[in-house]
Amino acid sequence: MGYLTTHVLDTAHGLPGKGISVDLYRIEGTNKTLLHCCITNDDGRTDTPILAEAEFAVGEYELVFSVASYFRKIGVVLPDPAFIDEVVIRFGIADIETHYHVPLLVSPYGYSTYRGS
Repeated sequence: MGYLTTHVLDTAHGLPGKGISVDLYRIEGTNKTLLHCCITNDDGRTDTPILAEAEFAVGEYELVFSVASYFRKIGVVLPDPAFIDEVVIRFGIADIETHYHVPLLVSPYGYSTYRGS
């Protein structure tokens, strides 16, 4: 069975994104269901898979990363409102036998993501 993980890298400081709040939602039509809330560890990862084998299912999902809170917490002065408050990544899981990894590279003014391994 597959599972879902993430990893956040603070590209502005060249560090792991430590202490970032991450929420996972399942999307069904116009409905969003919160499945999991977690905080990234010292390495910018979650301690356990965000979506473990028992919960892993084909469908649409959203990861929401609270990045403005993170940058303010580490002392970065951001405008009010922040240019990027939350990063929302909507993605699909098509194969329940596969590991899905959704990394986030983030700075106060930009971000990127990709399907990792």
